[in-house]
Amino acid sequence: MKGKARGFLCGILILLSGLFSYHTQGIALLPEKQFVTVGEPLKLDFPVTLEKTIRAQISGNEANLNLKGGSKPNSVDRLSSLVSSEPGQFKVRLSLFGVIPVRDMLINVVPQVKVIPGGQSIGVLTQSQGVEVAGLCAVLDHFGSFVNPAADSGIKEGDIILTIEGKEVRSESQIRDYAARAGASGKPLAVEVKRGSETFAVKVNPVYSAENMCFQLGLLIKDSAAGIGTLTFYEPVSMVYGALGHLITETDTVRPVEMSNGKIVSANVQGIHKGKRGTPGEKIGIFLGDQQLNGTVARNTKLGIFGRLQMPVEGYGNSAPLPVASIGQIHEGYAEMLTVLKDDQVERFEIEIVKINLQAKNDGKGLIIKVTDQRLLDQAGGIIQGMSGSPIIQDNMLAGAVTHVFVNDPTRGYGVPAEWMIWEAEIIPSAVNALAC
Repeated sequence: MKGKARGFLCGILILLSGLFSYHTQGIALLPEKQFVTVGEPLKLDFPVTLEKTIRAQISGNEANLNLKGGSKPNSVDRLSSLVSSEPGQFKVRLSLFGVIPVRDMLINVVPQVKVIPGGQSIGVLTQSQGVEVAGLCAVLDHFGSFVNPAADSGIKEGDIILTIEGKEVRSESQIRDYAARAGASGKPLAVEVKRGSETFAVKVNPVYSAENMCFQLGLLIKDSAAGIGTLTFYEPVSMVYGALGHLITETDTVRPVEMSNGKIVSANVQGIHKGKRGTPGEKIGIFLGDQQLNGTVARNTKLGIFGRLQMPVEGYGNSAPLPVASIGQIHEGYAEMLTVLKDDQVERFEIEIVKINLQAKNDGKGLIIKVTDQRLLDQAGGIIQGMSGSPIIQDNMLAGAVTHVFVNDPTRGYGVPAEWMIWEAEIIPSAVNALAC
């Protein structure tokens, strides 16, 4: 008899365990943190099958919460009618049958956030000045001896080369050109070097390499140019910007690039390599310097790079601020993207938001988009490298940014919701973030 009782009890426990697991898997798909604007109903993508068994308990600025029907919600089907009349925070605790807590959600009610949409092409530099010396290498001269002119002049690994002959350098190719010209003329190069907080000048005599048949300085250089991308937005009061919509990584190791000393500058698109199936296209551009656009890089994250602009940027149209769409306001269907295909001209192109996936925050791929604009398809083949960060506009709001292209279908790609970038940029008013739950 006891054995039967134990078996029955085990069966009940297994049944409850399976039920609990089913519910928790569905609830785990919900975001832990979400923001809505004042007066906007809370919208949750909640599995319909769970509505009758999950209860919601609200805590926080309850005095400011309004609910259709006049009472507080205790079931998730009524939670979507929740509206806050003032900024603040409140917590929603979801529980199974109102007994077993399974999920806490933090809802931030914020004033309407407005930003200037971007679309401008930007050059991303890992160093705000110069290029980094990644290493030193000996040069085999015509006497058969190994020498290192850079090391002989006092240059060390980790130094930053700021200028050569008074001209700022950004790439290894520039240094090769300087070495070739100086070597041919038999003159040393005037090199300005930064080491820590110290800046000093040295003279380096290029040596002709018997192996490579060119003049060399004995330097291994880490280029400061990380590539061309697109500015997504900037907030006109704080001048905080967001761009790219994805992480910048090292090509060979896929590790995040250190960007604490980085900057962004203006870039000009000189040509387009059209994308096709299996071969991503790209923008061919040049860096114009910091006369038109200049910003620091404070953070390099999975949702983009963020920092501050040093001056306002002339944008598309009248550059009027647009509200940032919350997750609940983005919908499938027609949208537009802003990007540059020639020179520095920001243009608007038609796209379609095909799918919204709120569980893809870890890789920033919360939107799937499709290019429908025939002119963009004809000129670029769809989404190409250099478009990362291009703003997505829907219903006259900033909905997101283009991030990646589908390699086997350049007409399709991923996007990151603007809400995620706004949180990552930390431009939500600090007073709202500081409110207690």
